[in-house]
Amino acid sequence: MDSVATGKKERAVAIWLWIGVGMTVFQIALGGITRLTGSGLSITEWNVVTGTLPPLSAADWQAEFLKYQQTPQFQLLNMDFTLGDFKFIYFWEWFHRLWARLIGLVFAIGFIYFLVTKSFKKTMVTPLIGLFLLGGLQGAIGWIMVASGLTGDAVYVKPTRLALHFIFALTLLSYTTWIALRHSISSKSNIEAPQLKKWLLWGIPLVIVQLMYGALMAGHKAATAAPTWPDINGAIVPDGLFFHQPALINFIDNTILVHFIHRGIAYVLVIGVLLWTWKALQLKNVSNTFAKWRWVPATLILVQLILGIASVLFSTQIIPNTWGLFEWAAQLHQLVGMAFLLSLISLWYLMTPRQNELAA
Repeated sequence: MDSVATGKKERAVAIWLWIGVGMTVFQIALGGITRLTGSGLSITEWNVVTGTLPPLSAADWQAEFLKYQQTPQFQLLNMDFTLGDFKFIYFWEWFHRLWARLIGLVFAIGFIYFLVTKSFKKTMVTPLIGLFLLGGLQGAIGWIMVASGLTGDAVYVKPTRLALHFIFALTLLSYTTWIALRHSISSKSNIEAPQLKKWLLWGIPLVIVQLMYGALMAGHKAATAAPTWPDINGAIVPDGLFFHQPALINFIDNTILVHFIHRGIAYVLVIGVLLWTWKALQLKNVSNTFAKWRWVPATLILVQLILGIASVLFSTQIIPNTWGLFEWAAQLHQLVGMAFLLSLISLWYLMTPRQNELAA
């Protein structure tokens, strides 16, 4: 194959994949807005095709509002909502679902086009099909999460299902990023640093656990349970960490223990990342790409720590149905957390020996 034509195909595939990464980041951000505005339960049905369009008439809006009025969230929490209030929360949930459909469409069109034009290596087809299936699974988990808040006395989705939805979103984002890196970065950018890579072997799973606990924090509204720092309601190790029985349930349902774990892992990560960066800076004769990226995790983790503290302290200023300092801090906290995870994955990739894996 002509090298110029091959290069153009490589760039086209890479651009398509990075568009997918960007759209997924935006989708997760929309999920954060949907959660922070309390919009997630505004659409009570899962209509893959007909749900693409919002209500188009006054009668349609009234019908949707009536469905929402049958939910526990309206009857127990938002009974004073007007149609205007409902339209606001409906928009964010509808936009969140619409953007998910657009991601699927962009992926499907690009995949078919590049498959027909033979822009993929044969070894890349199966991972991309896996990516598509993972996206479909994420959509199903999203509906399972929403359904958990539509029955009984639930006024929000179950925290554990929110965490599951978030972790699968991060998995989808990380997988897409990894494939995009394979189509973007030459193997010449790789370095050999087994000790640093070993640190990441432990660090990346710990970050995923930390992000899961961040989702549990969000699901339990845990920031308001201990809006103090550096102490947790006046203590470094607060009381009541294991008051639920059986004891293991505390790790997902005890708001104070969730808070304690989330803070503790944050401190461990900060220390670990700063040490990793110090060791990485001692490496000589590294690629330009690695030299530029090795600073990124330390920068992001420090910003993330500040945003986490701000989220806790600003939680006392939460006003229902109002976007304020807490919401800004919490949303940025989520986005920087994602960026931090992707920075570690990118550095792991740069330390993974391989042949040139660009599309051909």
